[in-house]
Amino acid sequence: MGFATLQSPTFMADFLHQSGGYAVIDGGLATELERHGADLNDPLWSATCLIHSPDLIRRVHLDYLEAGASIIITASYQATIQGFEAKGLSREEAEALLRRSVEIACEARDIYHERCAKGTCLEQRLILVAASVGSYGAYLADGSEYSGHYGAAVTLETLKDFHRRRVQVLAESGADLIAFETIPNKLEAKAYAELLDEENIKIPAWFSFTSLDGINAVSGDSLIECASIADSCKQVVAVGINCTPPRFIHGLILLIQKVTTKPVVIYPNSGETYDGVRKEWVKSSGVQDGDFVSYVGKWREAGASLFGGCCRTSPHTIRAISTTLSSYLQ
Repeated sequence: MGFATLQSPTFMADFLHQSGGYAVIDGGLATELERHGADLNDPLWSATCLIHSPDLIRRVHLDYLEAGASIIITASYQATIQGFEAKGLSREEAEALLRRSVEIACEARDIYHERCAKGTCLEQRLILVAASVGSYGAYLADGSEYSGHYGAAVTLETLKDFHRRRVQVLAESGADLIAFETIPNKLEAKAYAELLDEENIKIPAWFSFTSLDGINAVSGDSLIECASIADSCKQVVAVGINCTPPRFIHGLILLIQKVTTKPVVIYPNSGETYDGVRKEWVKSSGVQDGDFVSYVGKWREAGASLFGGCCRTSPHTIRAISTTLSSYLQ
């Protein structure tokens, strides 16, 4: 990519330097897929579109790039080998779909750059593709990704065995980094860190956790302890928070910085609450796109470097974030 090797410990710092000091991540993928008519009422959630409507995924990636995103996250969050096999696919077909999730994002990036070459894009810029890895709870599709409570039978080895092959495939898929997202507890963070080391994964990663109280991970584990695990992993180049109400982000940035000097990544949800039983988002203190503008400045001042949105955010949200951050460079 012209600014660092993928194995470089300064990968993210170099990327941020060449991007003006900050980076904009995309927003909610499933939110936009549903807005365009996709039926995601399936255990695979947004990953079902890898099978049925890959062109729609590419379209949503492009919408976010046009809105100003410089990091796009693949549709592999809930794409697991075990989940695809439960749908009747072979292991080979499942692994091919994991690779396809990265190919689609890379295709969107190529199309965007082609538009820039013709003078029809927002701006020419460095763009990274992050391969998403969702939690074990996301595979269970029972809402436990929002509680981190998997039961006593799920051990560190259980989680490592579950994630191992997916991480291997995505690491060799052509993605620029792996985004371990919506991590709900310390145990899963430790499993990821050990996997990265055991499998000698060559591309960098970020760890992003979830919180419901602004102090702890959703499981009740100390967020500081979770972030410390990420800080100790040499492959991890950024640490942060996603799918968490915006009102908690400022304090969480400060907490994370107590244990790491790595760049802080934040991409909260809209502030609504997910009901795992009814499998729907419940209106609470949802944040409007314009409200993100007032938050972003505070998050930047607190020390965050990578900004985006998660569930229930849209290209409009990302455009508001991008516009606000651009004003700091003027």
